[in-house]
Amino acid sequence: MDLYFSCSAFILSCLISLIFFSPVAFGATFTFVNKCEYTVWPGILANAGSPRLDSTGFQLPQGSSRSFVAPAGWSGRFWGRTGCTFSDSGTGSCQTGDCGSGETECNGSGAAPPATLAEFTLGTGALDFYDVSLVDGYNLPMIVEASGGSGMCASTGCVTDLNRVCPSELRVGGGEACKSACEAFGSPEYCCSGAFNSPAACRPSVYSQMFKSACPRSYSYAYDDPTSTFTCSDADYTVTFCPSMPSQKSSKEPTTTTTAPGATNSDGSISGSDPNMGGSSLGSGMGETGSDPDSVSGSGSGSGSQEMLDGSWLAGLAMGDSAMVSCSSALHFIAAAVFILSIFS
Repeated sequence: MDLYFSCSAFILSCLISLIFFSPVAFGATFTFVNKCEYTVWPGILANAGSPRLDSTGFQLPQGSSRSFVAPAGWSGRFWGRTGCTFSDSGTGSCQTGDCGSGETECNGSGAAPPATLAEFTLGTGALDFYDVSLVDGYNLPMIVEASGGSGMCASTGCVTDLNRVCPSELRVGGGEACKSACEAFGSPEYCCSGAFNSPAACRPSVYSQMFKSACPRSYSYAYDDPTSTFTCSDADYTVTFCPSMPSQKSSKEPTTTTTAPGATNSDGSISGSDPNMGGSSLGSGMGETGSDPDSVSGSGSGSGSQEMLDGSWLAGLAMGDSAMVSCSSALHFIAAAVFILSIFS
């Protein structure tokens, strides 16, 4: 009996320590949804110092979705590649957004411009920052929506098909993408470089103003922060390619899922001028609308004994039913919990 109560007390103290003192910090779940009439190959690039996610590039067929878990403090960018041709072995390339790896996986390489980018910095007990950027040009419509978070958590992005209105001097090929003025001309005033490398010196060009008019909530040039950076706390995020118009603070759509820095305005953007730039709603803020996979976990978890999966032994522990409690199996559970928590810490 003394051994039983000693074991019970030890197990309870371990569980309390795990729950209240574990350094684990869960960040966010990113869900990618493809509403385009064609396949998109999302690319993922983690910033220096952030771990790679479960994939750096993958195929996302029309109408499908896929999710990944990112730890707190993670930062990086997402984009969609289009017009891709890959062999069965995963080798190939894409017409837009190609990362140059020669594979479906981007393996630490970023998107070749022009490409619409979604950029994130997850907080560690603080705000997340996110934006959709056209600074590197545009290749397809994209929005970011936050769900389950606190704060303003506004949706942002560009739903206008800029390829249809792209000036000829910025147009790529037959209209697959639209370059930025920096990419097209390379001059310092367009690239905010050299003598123009400051907010005061680098002003919006006629080209960036065109982008901003079509998509007021997206970054149109390098110093477009006041109307283009948004914040939320403890949220999950959905990145949708070729979206329909979202609500201002929308939830994740019930899609079939394959798992695998300031004060803010009333809409969650960083303080500055009107984020709608004359628009009257979120719709004007993001432009006008253009045109059952198996569940796989975005973060791995191992299997264990039935005692670990079945919570009945915990009930037995609380009720003092020695027949339901096994010190060895409980200790195995604690070891497994420590291992799983260490993955996310």
